[in-house]
Amino acid sequence: MVRATTVHTLVAGQKPRRALAVVGDRIAALSEDPHGLDGWITEGTTVIDEPGAAVLPAFDDTHTHLIFAGHGAHDVPVHQARAIGEFLDLIRQRAATTPEGQWIRTTSNWQELNLAERRMPTAAELDQASDRHPILVKRGAHNAVANTLALRLAGITEDTPTPPGGEIGRDEQGRLNGRLIDNAMGLVEHLLPAPDLRTRVAGLRQASRDYAATGIGTVRDAMVPLADLAVLRAAQQQGALHTRVRALVSTIGMTDPAQIEDLLDGMEDWRCTDDPLLRVWGVKFMLDGGLEAGATEQPYCDHPDFYGTLLWEPDALVRSVEAVVRRGWKVGTHAYGDRGVRNLLDAYQQVLDRNPGLPGGMLVMEHGGLADAEQRARAVALGIPVTVQQPLLHDTAEVEDGFWGPERVNNLFPAREWIDQGALVTGGSDFPVGAYGAMRSVWGMVTRQTVTGIRGPQHAITRDEALALHTTNATRLLGESHLRGTLTPGRLADLTIWPTDPTTCDTDQLRDLNPTRTLLGGQTVHAPEK
Repeated sequence: MVRATTVHTLVAGQKPRRALAVVGDRIAALSEDPHGLDGWITEGTTVIDEPGAAVLPAFDDTHTHLIFAGHGAHDVPVHQARAIGEFLDLIRQRAATTPEGQWIRTTSNWQELNLAERRMPTAAELDQASDRHPILVKRGAHNAVANTLALRLAGITEDTPTPPGGEIGRDEQGRLNGRLIDNAMGLVEHLLPAPDLRTRVAGLRQASRDYAATGIGTVRDAMVPLADLAVLRAAQQQGALHTRVRALVSTIGMTDPAQIEDLLDGMEDWRCTDDPLLRVWGVKFMLDGGLEAGATEQPYCDHPDFYGTLLWEPDALVRSVEAVVRRGWKVGTHAYGDRGVRNLLDAYQQVLDRNPGLPGGMLVMEHGGLADAEQRARAVALGIPVTVQQPLLHDTAEVEDGFWGPERVNNLFPAREWIDQGALVTGGSDFPVGAYGAMRSVWGMVTRQTVTGIRGPQHAITRDEALALHTTNATRLLGESHLRGTLTPGRLADLTIWPTDPTTCDTDQLRDLNPTRTLLGGQTVHAPEK
């Protein structure tokens, strides 16, 4: 039983309630009277009575990386550093307690502009932290720096050819500097030993608990290696998941339809899984790069002859996406720059033309970062939903200014226009590039605030619209509106309880506002520490 000042059901046109009853994992009844459901109370009933509080559905983060967050629970916490010296000291401390020859990996939720030197470390600098351990520094999902030993173990020399869809960094003299971008990261990453299952489950326990503490009840993890599905299952069986998980199986490093067919064969065991806590949503493709390599129609500001990187040949992408949908799985494809968006819509158009009658929502655009009115209209006409990630823009605006210039950065994630043109739009964080958190995302979409100030205020949306992107819209994308997204009898009791009403509080309060409680299926997964 929950009593509060306001229970926002998010049912269109319905007035707020004051009490909500839960039986089992479902909402059983609501009342406008805070004591209107007291007759439901029995000896075994837990009553949560929080005068002044507001209740909302638990939120979805429709594009994030729980797997990365789970790794980060045990990696070197370089996101705490404010200078390269501190960065190296943290790695050096880990090296002092790590047997020689064992790999050292760092957290990836940091930006180089937060360091005093405003750049990434080099292989030579990582060697100063340790030349007896292979080291891999990750930044987000698209960038890494390896030390000299790691490069040597991977067989990377100055003569190594650049892999398709990747880049091997070099200094001004043409020497390796340790930088690896997109598909080049796989040259090193495949060498890292997988942590033992106990460590992985512990990481997911901590990471999912942290998501829940910000009001996130369901994560759509947009890059899950096939082998990690077993890790997620172990975490679920051990009661270590504090959020629901909808997994997109990663195709990163793949460029051929035959590889996709092999991947799909490995997913067959998950086809009939109907666990409300853990499900496979579909397959994730990467069409273009990220901040440094998103495919654009106009050249980059810092390299006038560079237009970003496309990671797939058009025909291979069409045949691969088609293979996925013909097996009944959904597809989410990363398209960040405007040229990436155009190429993705071309591919999706061909898939739809060759597969008439394909159910709606099978093909999703992840990011659609830089999408003009014509591209948006085309996506809407094709029935393509889009996931946007305002926290990514918030944290990376200054970095992106250097690549794309202020005008293009101002126009990233045009949520206002996507909604006005009739798209199904959902919200996410893209952690570790952006910070996760229900109200942090809402605040960003309402204000368009970033680390460099307000960017593109014309793209801002209302508070109610921002809430919908993480609740009712999100469950539509996932095909779960009959289960979640609104607080109505028969729906899963996924709730968040807030110390102040997020729908009416001062906008400045939203950024760091977290719930006092998060419930999943009627069970508390986050509550105040006693």
